[in-house]
Amino acid sequence: MVIKVYIASSSGSTSIKKQQQDVMGFLAANKIEFEECDIAADETNRKWMRENIPEDARPATGNPLPPQIFNDEKYCGNYETFFDAREDNAVYAFLGMTAPPGSKEAEALAKKAQQ
Repeated sequence: MVIKVYIASSSGSTSIKKQQQDVMGFLAANKIEFEECDIAADETNRKWMRENIPEDARPATGNPLPPQIFNDEKYCGNYETFFDAREDNAVYAFLGMTAPPGSKEAEALAKKAQQ
């Protein structure tokens, strides 16, 4: 199980750069291993990312923009869905992973199970 973050190393958009840094910084800070896949430097990455984002997660016009997050080949979401999961202490569930003991997410799940 490998978390893959599709990014654009040469994006001219400061918003995209900040979002990419935000996702990768959070993953690194929480010791969640991930692989950075650059769609700007590797056409294969760009094609794979675009072909594997589900129809219902695509923008109405244009192509999906980075960052896009996958667990192996399973699509997890984009920056907005990642941000929502982070706000809800549900990043591990978002990534399709089990929350480690002691994490806020594991504690929240334990409280729900007790109710």
